[in-house]
Formats: sequence, structure tokens, C-alpha cells
Amino acid sequence: MFDFAPDPDLPLDERYRQLRDAVDAVTQDEPDGIANMANAAALIAEFCPDLNWAGFYRMVDGELVLGPFIGRPACIRIPLERGVCGAAASTCETQLVEDVHAFPGHIACDAASRSELVVPVKRDGAVIAVIDLDSPSPGRFSEEDASGVEALAELLSDRI
Repeated sequence: MFDFAPDPDLPLDERYRQLRDAVDAVTQDEPDGIANMANAAALIAEFCPDLNWAGFYRMVDGELVLGPFIGRPACIRIPLERGVCGAAASTCETQLVEDVHAFPGHIACDAASRSELVVPVKRDGAVIAVIDLDSPSPGRFSEEDASGVEALAELLSDRI
């Protein structure tokens, strides 16, 4: 059994280091990518305060398909030309959005979401999934959050 207790008073970079270590511990010997995404989503939700959704969309036949997540029911399929997740997957670049209502083509799966961070997970230069974090607070995510989740995406790139 794994038991991780993040300290909310840690500096953000240390909290993300501990999150990465926890995800590493639970995924390192597990070959099933879905199981690894599920545990990673659960750990993200534990380590990152003020989220109302945390999870994965997987690249399947040229579109994003819902993967394991923590939060309210979500959109199942996202075309690459739509929303923050589609933008991250189609550009292969992290999307840090302070106000999702100002983002062209935003897909409102949960009306409570106000800001979003989406990081592509790449293998051999191709996007295989995205990590999607939503918050009910405008401007919730910083560049430091983006860097922390990018390091997590790199770790998971050969485990999902």
C-alpha cells in the first residue's frame, strides 16, 4: 500500500518534486498505462490544491479520448481543433489559461472551471496524451505549476 501525505506548506517546486517521486513509485513497475494514469490522477488531486478536475485525455485515432480522472463527468471525445486540450495536443505545447471563458473554442465540461493547465505527454516527438488540470479559481496556475506538470509528463511518457 502507498500512503503519500503532501505537506501543504512546502514550496511549490518541492511539492512537485514529491508528486513526481510519488508517481514514480506507483508506476515504475506497472506495465498497464491505464492503471498508471489512474494513480497519477489520484496523486495529482492529492498534491495540488484548488482543483476541480485532474486527469488524462489519450490520443486515439487522431482525437483526444477521455482517460482516467478525478472530478465531475467530462467530455468523452475532443477534436484537436477544439478547446484547451485540443490546443495542447495539436501544438505539442503546454497551455496555461488564466480565464477559460476568454479562450477561443473553450469546451465547458464543468461550468465551475475558471482556469486550466494542459500539458502534452510526448513519446518519440508525438503527443500520446495530455494531462488536464482545471480549477474553479481564475489564474490558479503559474509557470511553476506548468514546469512541475511538464516534469511529470516526461516521467509518464513511457509508462502510459
